[in-house]
Amino acid sequence: MTMNPGAVNFRAGDGQPARKILAATSISYAIVLLDASIVNIGLEQIGATLDSGVSGLQWIVNAYTLSFASFLMTGGTLGDRLGARNIYLAGLMLFTLASALCGFAPNLGTLAMARALQGLGSAMLVPCSLALINQAYPDPARRAAAIGMWMGCGGIAMASGPLLGGLLIHGFGWRSIFFVNLPLGLAGICLTWPLPRDRAPGTRHFDIAGQLTAIIALGSLIALLIEAPALGWGSLPIVAGAVVCGMASLLFIRIETRQPQPMLPLSLFRNGLFAASALVSMASALVFYGMLFAFSIYYQRVLGYAPLQAGLAFLPMTVMVATGGLVSGRLARLFGARASMCAAFCLYAIGAAGMLLPEPGSPYWFAVLPMLAIGLASGFISPAATAPAMGTVEKNRAGIAAAVLNSARQTGAALGVAIFGALLATLQPFAQALHIVLGMVVAISLAAALLWWFSTRPSACLQRVQARSKNAALR
Repeated sequence: MTMNPGAVNFRAGDGQPARKILAATSISYAIVLLDASIVNIGLEQIGATLDSGVSGLQWIVNAYTLSFASFLMTGGTLGDRLGARNIYLAGLMLFTLASALCGFAPNLGTLAMARALQGLGSAMLVPCSLALINQAYPDPARRAAAIGMWMGCGGIAMASGPLLGGLLIHGFGWRSIFFVNLPLGLAGICLTWPLPRDRAPGTRHFDIAGQLTAIIALGSLIALLIEAPALGWGSLPIVAGAVVCGMASLLFIRIETRQPQPMLPLSLFRNGLFAASALVSMASALVFYGMLFAFSIYYQRVLGYAPLQAGLAFLPMTVMVATGGLVSGRLARLFGARASMCAAFCLYAIGAAGMLLPEPGSPYWFAVLPMLAIGLASGFISPAATAPAMGTVEKNRAGIAAAVLNSARQTGAALGVAIFGALLATLQPFAQALHIVLGMVVAISLAAALLWWFSTRPSACLQRVQARSKNAALR
């Protein structure tokens, strides 16, 4: 993200303001990732209370991830134009208010709309969180430590989501998983409110046409995948939706190639390493969140687990997600980014293949080792894919590059829930559909490993570095 020249700079030496910024941004990032994982445990009770099938549950999950993915880059643009503190605070307020609306939602449509508002709030506050940390900690070493703490809080929240959700639902019902965001959101607002406002607006262009076409293209694609099993793939609404999706996608590409300051700079994808990083990030989110959705339904609807039991069942996997994130950098340095990334995707494939073995009557511990493999792979891949991608872009484009990678992950998460949910809704019996889902995970994981292996060949990487050095010399 580009820095606003008129923004107030908070320095680590100032003490209290910097610590408040770090505390506020850590809280907000924690509730964003907590919300992404905690909702899956409540799906069965939400479906029973609001009389929803699989497609309705898909919308509960995807209304959030779709909105988050669609508006993430716009959130960064708004922060550049109107001030990171102002947009961060507005996003956190919106997220907190939307969480209350989720908790009080009387029907499925209201809940899905409130979840979309949560996603919009997240898209505003996440990129601005990093901008605030950059302002508060100008020293690189202090900034790295602050970002590590910020990401660590998110990892802990992500890992604890299913268990915390199970405990809350067991004691207070499914609405409590949304109400838990309120005290955390209010704490973040109280910490941020006293901070000085950004004064001078930025000048970064706002790509309205690109934003609208991106929402239509991505939204129609997800809607097709969710609604086609019920309406039929050859029905008029689905065919019309496919046409709209295709036209919007082509128009989006045309707009972004002609905009002087596009929302999505397509030039980033001319670098093969950056493009590969975005694709493997999307693939990882697709298989992980798709499996999380599928197994949330499996444990509660097929095996009859209570929400607390389901939360405990996911604990080995989510703990390994946090562990994988913590050791990602060390493993990449020890074994090399190329080999370790491919090994992580092979772990995905091994874990998914291992989940094919237990039958509905098998002991739970049969699934523990596969879950450990899946969790470790997921936690490792996200930071391991980000670091080399960010090394391919100039510093003044680091913010938009980070937003692109985050959007790729959120898009992958939405696609995973939509595709796997469509298979579960279409194919019967459920066990057969689940086997096909796991087979797809194996195939996607191995394809991503091959993509990364061939995209990071030493000779190809050397050519990219030499080309960048030559271009820099010419400038």
